[in-house]
Amino acid sequence: MGMPFSADEVLEMAEQIERNGSTFYRKAAEKYPALRTLLLELAAMEDKHEQTFARMRTELSGREVEAPVFDPDDEAQMYLRVMANGHVFNLRADPAEKLAEIETAEDLLKMAMRVERDSIAFYVGLKESVSQKAGKDRVEGIIREEMKHVAILNERLDALKQAR
Repeated sequence: MGMPFSADEVLEMAEQIERNGSTFYRKAAEKYPALRTLLLELAAMEDKHEQTFARMRTELSGREVEAPVFDPDDEAQMYLRVMANGHVFNLRADPAEKLAEIETAEDLLKMAMRVERDSIAFYVGLKESVSQKAGKDRVEGIIREEMKHVAILNERLDALKQAR
């Protein structure tokens, strides 16, 4: 059993994920003008999610800020620890650096879908680590929105493939 995170720490990680997503989409919009509107809309959604997580952090009680979250089997904590250590995606890395690896708009959309799926997986773990009082329902709402992002990206990817 490893060192558990507090709800505050988990929400701080979530804020960073959203900042990274916003930065990625804005930089991608510069590189891919044909997708600019879509990418800027996604960036704005990520900004909104970051604000939601920040608000949730300010609403935590002292106990939730300091005390580890309840996870008797340590399953959610193990997953969140992997995420925090950068094994799935590095929270400290500049997300715009990933753009150097991308050659086509299709590759960009595929990468964005992978990142969104990773975010969803993190938020599912987060949901298990946040009490109803601390905003579990808001995390569920963000998961649904992130799923919509995947659907939007997939629709655009399909449209690109059909246009060939």
